[in-house]
Amino acid sequence: MSGTRHALIRPYRPSDREALYAVCLATGRDGDDASASFRDPSLLGHRYVGPYLDLEPTLSYTLEDDVGPCGYVLGTADSERFYRRFEEAWLPPLRAALGPPPALGAASVDTDSEDERLLAELFAPSITLPRDLDAYPAHLHIDLLPRAQGRGHGRRMMATLLEALVARGAPGVHAGVSPRNERALGFYRALGFEHVASEPDDPDTLLMGRKLP
Repeated sequence: MSGTRHALIRPYRPSDREALYAVCLATGRDGDDASASFRDPSLLGHRYVGPYLDLEPTLSYTLEDDVGPCGYVLGTADSERFYRRFEEAWLPPLRAALGPPPALGAASVDTDSEDERLLAELFAPSITLPRDLDAYPAHLHIDLLPRAQGRGHGRRMMATLLEALVARGAPGVHAGVSPRNERALGFYRALGFEHVASEPDDPDTLLMGRKLP
């Protein structure tokens, strides 16, 4: 079947942006398609893809087959610095463009709207870090479309990014995973990641960490 046998891992190009946002949306519900949940299809990408493409472009990699981009792995070697730049430099112009969510400023965001929930997250991000951040200062995100899964591409993408993080001197890396996403948890465990304690405790995010050479 076309587009599934061969895929190239290459550095991110600005022309990939729209396609990588689409990958994020197509895998945004614990690995399944979240397209039906959002009126604005860019919101998930704004939170989980765009900041890495702009702030860490040399640690952003695209998986491309003969149909087009079908996955990505994104990361940073210094989570503390990344999130500081995310808050101070990346979010303000986006917030100005989007406008605040209706529920922002209320005692709680009590809505079934995924758009409002993501807007609230962009205005007040919830960030989960390892308690031992010095041991796992790097972090990453990886997503692949179904047509690219189960072919070893994910392992190759992880190897590419982990090698780059080692070259940056990162002693360890972590990734946040939904505890409901058994496929992702199995993937990380197979690559030597283990559960690490998080700060703050977040029932919706399980932190998986791995020491690097």
